[in-house]
Amino acid sequence: MAARSGWLPPDNGGPIVSRAGKTEPLKISRVMALRREPEGPDRTWPGPPVAETPTPAFTWEQLERQLADLSGAPRRAAITPSLVSALRKQARWQTPEEVLREILCLAWTLMDESFQPGLLPGEDAEMP
Repeated sequence: MAARSGWLPPDNGGPIVSRAGKTEPLKISRVMALRREPEGPDRTWPGPPVAETPTPAFTWEQLERQLADLSGAPRRAAITPSLVSALRKQARWQTPEEVLREILCLAWTLMDESFQPGLLPGEDAEMP
């Protein structure tokens, strides 16, 4: 996957060298898709208009505490720090709206009673 930093060189129409060391032509449609990729999230989730009210600020630690509390099960609460850490590390390359979406998906997953992380084969699921 291409980085969002616009690292692609200008298209000179020449061949590229693949990871295997072979020279291959790059399809024009793929080049065009890669060039548009850095602009993709802004088209899907535009920045907030000036008139919108921003959400209250909170820390990653507060988010982790609340998600662990909402999880409702010790196993799901135990993996919450790792999941929030992964989200925090990815957040720097995402738009604020993408981070919000990830937080909501994480909350949904942690509150799903059928989600039993680390359940070994033959081990009974905990009863609510």
